[in-house]
Amino acid sequence: MRKLAANVALVALLVGVVGVSTPSRAETGQVAVVFTKGGLIIGVGGGEGVLVLRGHRYPFTVSGMSVGFTIGASTTKFVGRALNLRGPASIEGSYSAIGAGGAVAAGAGGVQLQNANGVILQLSGPKVGAELSAAVGGVTIRLK
Repeated sequence: MRKLAANVALVALLVGVVGVSTPSRAETGQVAVVFTKGGLIIGVGGGEGVLVLRGHRYPFTVSGMSVGFTIGASTTKFVGRALNLRGPASIEGSYSAIGAGGAVAAGAGGVQLQNANGVILQLSGPKVGAELSAAVGGVTIRLK
């Protein structure tokens, strides 16, 4: 009888813990960005984008700079996902490339960026223009 009572108490404790724990509130949104970049040694760029989250559209501006080997100009139309969002405002901030593969390649671009809020942008898209870059830099996003 004691063993049964102990098992019932253990089950009740586990159910209580599971019932009290809060589910993760991180969300995933869709992102579209048009980014234009140009430069010689120092690349400077900017653009606009939109975050779609919970059926609402949140326009934003993008600005960025890279230091390293950059020659020419290009426009890239990125689309992708914003992961780990805790609301639309969490997309704001300064982003830097994460992981190996964070560089933009000629003809097509692919980038994975993360900000201090833990938001990860996974973006890809075609590049239009003539630009060769082996630079390291980041971008800043601000909601309009």
